[in-house]
Amino acid sequence: MTEALSADYVIVGSGAVGMAFADIILSESDASMIIVDQYGKPGGHWNVAYPFVKLHQPASFYGVSSKELSGGRSEIGGHNDGLGELSSGAEVSAYFDDVMRHQFLPSGRVQYFPMCTYEGDGTFSSRVSGQRYHAVATKKHVDATLMKTSVPSTHTPNFDIEPGVKFMPLNDLPRINEHPDGFVVIGAGKTGIDACLWLLEQGVDPDKITWIISRDSWFLDRRNTQMTEEFFFNSIGAAASQFESIAQATSPDDMFDRLVQSGYFLQLDPDHRPTMFHGATVTQSELNALREIKNTVRLGRVTSVGQHEICLDKGTIPTSPGTIHVDCSATPISRVEGRAVFKDGLITPQMIRPYQPVFSAAMIAHVELNYTDEAEKNGICGVVPLPDTNVDYMTFTLASLINQKNWRERPELQKWIAQNRLDGPSKLLHNIAEGDVEKIAVIKRIKDNAPAAAIKLMQFLQS
Repeated sequence: MTEALSADYVIVGSGAVGMAFADIILSESDASMIIVDQYGKPGGHWNVAYPFVKLHQPASFYGVSSKELSGGRSEIGGHNDGLGELSSGAEVSAYFDDVMRHQFLPSGRVQYFPMCTYEGDGTFSSRVSGQRYHAVATKKHVDATLMKTSVPSTHTPNFDIEPGVKFMPLNDLPRINEHPDGFVVIGAGKTGIDACLWLLEQGVDPDKITWIISRDSWFLDRRNTQMTEEFFFNSIGAAASQFESIAQATSPDDMFDRLVQSGYFLQLDPDHRPTMFHGATVTQSELNALREIKNTVRLGRVTSVGQHEICLDKGTIPTSPGTIHVDCSATPISRVEGRAVFKDGLITPQMIRPYQPVFSAAMIAHVELNYTDEAEKNGICGVVPLPDTNVDYMTFTLASLINQKNWRERPELQKWIAQNRLDGPSKLLHNIAEGDVEKIAVIKRIKDNAPAAAIKLMQFLQS
């Protein structure tokens, strides 16, 4: 028998995006919500992430708007020395569980259904009890799963693996109980970086690590993502350098060269020009550690892994039965093109500010509550498409510049952004003293170059 349910909003997904959206609905309205999720606890992919995972951005502006994740601490020692704390996966999971149990559920306006399979159109069923439900949304359905993160432990590799090969997701690295011949790390994204850094931190000889890099990536310097006063010239200065680099560029290649020269982008090896951009952040210390690995393979994607040979698009490399092959090839986040945030009773939270999915979800919820016209809502919440290639970086940056222009035209929205905990840049920009000539000069660089950067990006994309 199907149980009938009803709430103002039916939210599918209690990952970071779903939680950030629901938090604003709870704090800025009296609406009721039904939250459905496949996992036993909120937090989405954090439930199945590898045990040594950490946030890739400062914890101070991650999570939900109403509750601080960290105490604003800086880390001491290690690759992140002196920078904002990067919470561990366990800390993030505990945080979202705390928000659900001590804020959402006690409100009496949130019904939470974990361990459920959502079948569509408001219908879902418990994988434990078998009970079926049909939930009616009196206002909107919310699909908070579009930006779900794929992790190696739940990912099926798209290449063949010969029986007997020692092959594992990086989740299983801490379970190794005997010394292998060596390690082959498959994947050049943030997961691959984390695997390599973890192995190095455990004292593995860099010469015992082979790193398969199907595509080199542009990286962001984590020092430029800090949103405290002491890092003003790093973070806001990096934005100014980005816009200057784009505005002054004569071609896309020249633009990327300028972005590297200005310090906005980092790259692993200057001899191998990146073709991928996923917004991964690293520190200079991490980059130096990664450069200790000399056995890097750039022969395209892996097609098969055997006990004695690994086949790739452009060749083969030897391996051995005693080598552990670490899968880091999962695509970080699903990429879906052309879906509006607001459409016909459905809200699909997506990125509307670069690198900030939780801020984006919170702002989308605020827009839902404070604006009525669907076209206007979508104009405010223009999708910043998730980047993959160099061309995507240009599309991604242009979309962000357009959004920023639209937001500046709405003083009430600017005020909300500046007061929201998940927003970092506004706090730095609004605390500049009148006589602070150096900081004012940085702001002027942004104002002078942002419009020209947008025009230049449009020209590059059209050509």
